[in-house]
Amino acid sequence: MSAKLGRRDRTGGHVVSVTDLTEEERLREEVAALEAIEAVLAGAGALQQKLTQALDLTRDRLRRLRAKMFPGGESGESLSTQESGFASLVGESPAMLEVYQAIRRVSHSQATVLLRGESGTGKELVAKAIHVEGPRAGGPFIRLHCAALTETLLESELFGHERGAFTGAVETRKGRFEQADGGTLFLDEIGDIPPTTQVKLLRVLQERCFERVGGNRSISVDVRLIAATHRDLEAMVRSGAFREDLYYRLNVVPITLPPLRERAEDVPLLINHFLARFNRENRRQVSLGDDLLALMSSYHWPGNVRELQNCVERLVVMAERDRMTIDTVPPSLRGYFADMRHVAREECSGGTLAGKERLPLGESLQEIERQRLLEALERTGWVQARAARALGLTPRQVAYKMKKYGIRGP
Repeated sequence: MSAKLGRRDRTGGHVVSVTDLTEEERLREEVAALEAIEAVLAGAGALQQKLTQALDLTRDRLRRLRAKMFPGGESGESLSTQESGFASLVGESPAMLEVYQAIRRVSHSQATVLLRGESGTGKELVAKAIHVEGPRAGGPFIRLHCAALTETLLESELFGHERGAFTGAVETRKGRFEQADGGTLFLDEIGDIPPTTQVKLLRVLQERCFERVGGNRSISVDVRLIAATHRDLEAMVRSGAFREDLYYRLNVVPITLPPLRERAEDVPLLINHFLARFNRENRRQVSLGDDLLALMSSYHWPGNVRELQNCVERLVVMAERDRMTIDTVPPSLRGYFADMRHVAREECSGGTLAGKERLPLGESLQEIERQRLLEALERTGWVQARAARALGLTPRQVAYKMKKYGIRGP
């Protein structure tokens, strides 16, 4: 028995056959899609992260079904802009135009891509754009944040595990490589994976097969890998912290994402983009006065797009009136914007917070960022979580910057 999906021809009344799958094949596809969603929801990790991954799997499945029903893209209605790979990327600066060109070049290849750049520059959005713009768009897009898991959990998340493989493994579970079969696997913070996992990942890239944790059956997959990191992998290779052979396997097509300070002309566009989004989500109509917009546009945003997004969302949520100016900033954000004005003045004057002779731009920004971090920590009693909220960063970013600048608590 066969089941046909089709669409009505616009020039006549007959039905044009699009695919001719047996009922068994169609059911297998549906079971595989549902199993992938089930595995995500049943796996380790924060609830919100799992819900986001399950939502992405559901959307990817819907996209695949639509592609089969309407192979020419002629569904009788326009495609949602969210299904365009570039829909979530905002920017018209030369640096971003180069990123767009790189996405178009690599999306139709099968090459492994390594996304480089500081935290908060949008590496995951670029990975998703490469997936959506390429021939694997109908397949799943699976993500994994490698730095968020212990070594044991990371291997289980990547390769899956058999029942009884370790304490708590009450049933067999597919890993991210199996979930991503026929699609794309995005590994964020690839520079944080431990040496033993590096060896196993290298084997998958070389042979396209692996065994689940606690298993001995070899499993083959067809997966396009995109990795991302903010770390200096070359320095890690020299120090022996990262395998050289794995580095070359990952660094086939590198794409470097610019920090926000290097595409300042995009800041107003991003502000308007996030304002529209968070106004819509929170049913608000908040707008920014010229003075506040000018201040935010002149700031260098050390946390990049993520910090800017966090700032705009807080403004929309906490706003006491629809028109926001520097004088009407909510009390909970006044310290944050006072720091921003202080840093902006220092940058405009070309000095540093310590009143030293003018330094090159990179060094002066680092000195400003270090001093701003110190002031926030002192103001919040060295509580990193509170300092992170004041700066519009995550606690992990604060800890990283403290280590980067050699800042230790009292």
